[in-house]
Amino acid sequence: MTTVRESAAVRYGIWVLCPALGALVLWGLTSIAAWVADLRWFPFQGVFELVASIPSPYRVLGALTLGVVLGLALAFLWAVDMLSVTVSPTEVVLQRDDKRQSFTSVRSAYVDGKHLVLLDSSDAELAREPSDLAAADLQAAFSAHGYSWLSADPFTDSYRMWVDHAPDLPAEVNSLLRERLAAVRKSSDDVGLLSAELRKHGVYVRDVKKRQYWRT
Repeated sequence: MTTVRESAAVRYGIWVLCPALGALVLWGLTSIAAWVADLRWFPFQGVFELVASIPSPYRVLGALTLGVVLGLALAFLWAVDMLSVTVSPTEVVLQRDDKRQSFTSVRSAYVDGKHLVLLDSSDAELAREPSDLAAADLQAAFSAHGYSWLSADPFTDSYRMWVDHAPDLPAEVNSLLRERLAAVRKSSDDVGLLSAELRKHGVYVRDVKKRQYWRT
């Protein structure tokens, strides 16, 4: 069994880097608050005037504290969004926070841009999961346990750009694709759920610059 995850330096470093950057940014903004407040054309004048009116020691301490809190919140969101992939000869498990997906019919895998894609023996797409994991590490893990690793998407030429009411697709699939496109443009978590629903209909989707491309 092999598990591929972000390096320890990344997993633990974000808890130091994000608060430090948050504190630095907020301190920098408070240090120029009075100057910005004099620029009448600049938006959010009321906010900068309020900040500039706070006595210096409290203004700096407040900015540093708020920056650290915001940085920790960002680190938490980053940490829970990290993907780990556990590969064994009989199963592939994708884990993200408390969401666990297990696949026992994987035949091959590949990386398509920022996504890890799993295929079964009939080349049906089992999963297309956002991933920042190194392709070389994933390749080593899958190859070590007997899976076929593909250097690129073997179906690139099969995808067609989706247009609303595509005549080649049932109305239900077009409706799902319509909802999914709206979710993509909003960066909503519903993208994954809608993609899974489309897979039940034998339709597989990839995104290129906020546009959907589909194949069956």
